[in-house]
Amino acid sequence: MDAPLKLFLCGDVMTGRGVDQILPHPTDPTLHEDFVRSAHGYVDLAEQRSGPIPRPAPFDYIWGDALAALTDRAPALRIANLETALTARGHPEPKGINYRMHPENATCLSAAGLDCCVLANNHVLDWGAQGLGDTLATLKGLGIACCGAGANEGAAAAPAILSAGQDRRILVFSYACPSSGVPRHWAAGPERAGVNLLASLQRAQVDRVASWIARWRQPGDSVVLSLHWGPNWGHDIPAAHREFACELIERGAADLVHGHSSHHPLGLECHEGKLILYGCGDFINDYEGIGGHTDYRPELVLGYLAELDPTHRRLETLEMLPFRTRRFRLQHATGEEASWLAGTLNRNLPVQDQRVLLSEENSLRLSF
Repeated sequence: MDAPLKLFLCGDVMTGRGVDQILPHPTDPTLHEDFVRSAHGYVDLAEQRSGPIPRPAPFDYIWGDALAALTDRAPALRIANLETALTARGHPEPKGINYRMHPENATCLSAAGLDCCVLANNHVLDWGAQGLGDTLATLKGLGIACCGAGANEGAAAAPAILSAGQDRRILVFSYACPSSGVPRHWAAGPERAGVNLLASLQRAQVDRVASWIARWRQPGDSVVLSLHWGPNWGHDIPAAHREFACELIERGAADLVHGHSSHHPLGLECHEGKLILYGCGDFINDYEGIGGHTDYRPELVLGYLAELDPTHRRLETLEMLPFRTRRFRLQHATGEEASWLAGTLNRNLPVQDQRVLLSEENSLRLSF
């Protein structure tokens, strides 16, 4: 019998601004924000809170303890939402917050062994079409697949097609919703670069997404549907999100729903044997020294390891790895921190008979 398919997924990976400044090839630190005018300011805030950060830091520095944890568990594929333009060019979009990382610092993504970066989000065009073009070229040069943004609407909507060995294909489809802050004019057009925008979650859009997936899917393929949706803060899962995800699973279109945009982990569920992550939370960012939203404990993050049955692509196990950010680096969470994450998730699970359990190894598991 074939071994289960093990996937690693995480939410937002924001390697711009302060993170970019500690790596060997930082971009111009000038920012266009109302209160912070230099990306060095975010490094200073983090150092004031947690202590000195090495500069220049090696490319694998930011991943910290997560690297050994992933090596031990050996997922077949690693998928993340890249919420940063990889460019030193372009012009900042007039939106207040603009993330970018120098392309020569993008080695930090391959240092984590990422196989696929989903790009349908509200920051990939922060530096315009030129910045998006540089992002696509940089990822291609690193051998990292991407989806969700492109030179036109066909390229933006096309899935990343990944090989998981033994003739297995994983198709990753990436969509962004306006509710996550994506400007509607960022939508890719027939001759316009942009993101794969999902204008609404109404029934017509369910039909459209299911039909599009069916055009690409071959027998035996597994489908990951990656969605950038909803606000940054708040534990409520909108009914429209749940209905959309569940219907695409019920129709056999998606085998795993990978939701993100929230800055903290949201509830999750196993629906008809398939995993729905409504909001993975941030994984890498430079928010360490920023005040506010302390009730959400945004310094605590989760990485998700899902094992799928290779025949029916049903969820067999879900392990969640808890980390905390300190000095722009992921460290293993303490027992108290992991317990807090489990309790918070359990208070916000949409299915009453499913629970998040804390293991003796200090990781979290979904009981379903």
